[in-house]
Amino acid sequence: MKYICQLGIILGVSFAGEVLARVLPLPIPASVWGLVVMLALLILRVIKPEHIRDTAEYLISIMPLLFVPPTVGLMQSWGLLRDNWLSFLIAVTVITAIVMAVTGLVAQRVEGGREE
Repeated sequence: MKYICQLGIILGVSFAGEVLARVLPLPIPASVWGLVVMLALLILRVIKPEHIRDTAEYLISIMPLLFVPPTVGLMQSWGLLRDNWLSFLIAVTVITAIVMAVTGLVAQRVEGGREE
């Protein structure tokens, strides 16, 4: 029952993100809105990490499995990608490097701001 309640909280926040994406005239995906709502609820202590920890850890542990359908979709679209595979590969590599660099800088800033 605990896992169902935790999943309900996560899905409720995700639904709130969907609603915000449809209501607000901004080009921000619903998943990002959901993350912002979850962050706000955690910061405001409306939701405590213990309320979602077990289910969130499980979802993170199976995350690689969740990438299988998009990968299959890419393989089915190989005819479209075949002519542009090099530019696609370069774009993915550059974007991945940028995301890793920004994530590292943010993590350093967050860790640097803590008193030990």
